[in-house]
Amino acid sequence: MTNSMGKDERQVPDRPANAEIEAFLRKVALTPAVRRPGHKGRLIFALDATASREPTWDRACQIQTEMFAETAALGGLEIQLCFFRGFNEFRAAPWLSDSAGLVKHMTVVRCLSGQTQIAKVLRHAIAETRVRKINALVYVGDCMEEEIDELAQLAGELGLLGVPAFVFQEGNELTAQRAFKRIAKLTNGAYCSFDAASARQLRDLLSAVAVYAAGGRLALADYAAQRGEQVLQLQRQIR
Repeated sequence: MTNSMGKDERQVPDRPANAEIEAFLRKVALTPAVRRPGHKGRLIFALDATASREPTWDRACQIQTEMFAETAALGGLEIQLCFFRGFNEFRAAPWLSDSAGLVKHMTVVRCLSGQTQIAKVLRHAIAETRVRKINALVYVGDCMEEEIDELAQLAGELGLLGVPAFVFQEGNELTAQRAFKRIAKLTNGAYCSFDAASARQLRDLLSAVAVYAAGGRLALADYAAQRGEQVLQLQRQIR
């Protein structure tokens, strides 16, 4: 997906990786746990499936499988896959609590050229949490081609409903970066960027959010003890 103003003109230098990771982990650590005992955590996993995302779609399939695996011992996690692509196409899969079902949905998706539809993602999350509480929204994308004021309004509504958005940007396109950071801030969530060389980093941070959604801060502390420095930093923030 290309922005009309041109990606080259809108790129900014990367922030130091460690500083950005620390900022993300601090934000997750400060997000209040909302899961009720006896209930599975619920997480919307929303993806940009426009053409520019095609090279990393298979990686997203693998990551969500690992998210399920990490939460199994916590009583499990319900995930709903959402994506947009092509001309005005937005889809939401059923809520699923097993990785096989979600992989089945994801493997039939093919990325198509089109405009971003992040507003639809936010409206959908608002509607879903009004029916039954959602613990977190995860969004993975690279560009933004919508009205920032509309996205901010919707993000504010989602924040009032107590649903944090954890926004992951592939690359550093500036218009998207500004919008994604604003969405994260207004929902009391967090923002982090990644690139093709940081697949493991993305996996660990997404899995940390999944564990948090499924089991809260104590579960995340146990998870951190088994993982690398990035997740350990999050566990220290909680203390």
